[in-house]
Amino acid sequence: MITAKQVRDLITADPFRPFRIHLSDGSHYDVTHRDMAIVEKNTIDVGINVDSDGIAGGLVRCAILHIVRLADIEAGVQR
Repeated sequence: MITAKQVRDLITADPFRPFRIHLSDGSHYDVTHRDMAIVEKNTIDVGINVDSDGIAGGLVRCAILHIVRLADIEAGVQR
């Protein structure tokens, strides 16, 4: 089971490594910069449709309960 702390640890890692959040419905969202995700107690807000200036066009809220895995984007490695 994925926890908020696990996601927060990925976001605050130094150096930051982009990662993908996989959800139970088969969807996934990429966190390409530490500023593109906000960890809350039961959800993660992820910036989507990021433009060339790094500004998100919107947010998607992911329930932590539905996160089935976290994976490095570049290596495709499951965490």
